[in-house]
Amino acid sequence: MSRVFTRLGKEITIAAKAGGTDPDGNPRLRTLIQTAKSENMPKDNIERAIKRAVEKEHSDYKEMVYEGYGPHGIAFLIETATDNPTRTVANIRSYFNKCGGSLGTSGSVDFMFERKCVFKVKAKEGIDIEELELELIDYGAEEVFQEDEAIVIYGSFESFGNIQKYLEDNGFELISGGFERIPNVELKRLSAEDQAELEKLIERFENDDDVQNVYHTMLLE
Repeated sequence: MSRVFTRLGKEITIAAKAGGTDPDGNPRLRTLIQTAKSENMPKDNIERAIKRAVEKEHSDYKEMVYEGYGPHGIAFLIETATDNPTRTVANIRSYFNKCGGSLGTSGSVDFMFERKCVFKVKAKEGIDIEELELELIDYGAEEVFQEDEAIVIYGSFESFGNIQKYLEDNGFELISGGFERIPNVELKRLSAEDQAELEKLIERFENDDDVQNVYHTMLLE
């Protein structure tokens, strides 16, 4: 849970720095605050993350993306938010090297992933998913489906603002909103032993405080 709060806190700070600290005038910040609330992030944590965006004594977070290959030819794309890129790249390279992989150059695996926006909202009673999808297509949505008590919407990266506005204007209760990188290549199936080896590398990445998200091309069994 603390890792989720750390990740969201950095995203909130970056969004507030880029678009202002007033959620009413900053759609990205507004969505992140709702996402944080859905994750039960304390209000004080949210307010501190927003405040950090305007406090001079706090270092600026830079969003950096690293690419490379783990063992068995699995491609990795790692999103980070760091106040010290030199430290972060050294750590990422170290994790790759220790697990038999290698850090790649910019663009070496990026083409294997598509960046999408994704929203999760509470399902309304009597909602027709097919009709909702037809409406949302005009706003850039590409896939709409129900998952338990929630509706999940995937769209193009550029459609984040349009989809968010539609959901807010039509009274949907937002659970979360953000971005994901979806592999556009066939995922590689590994033996249980090899998958366990890759999972150790993933764990190293995810335990690093600078790492926000880890994406790969391994088929998880």
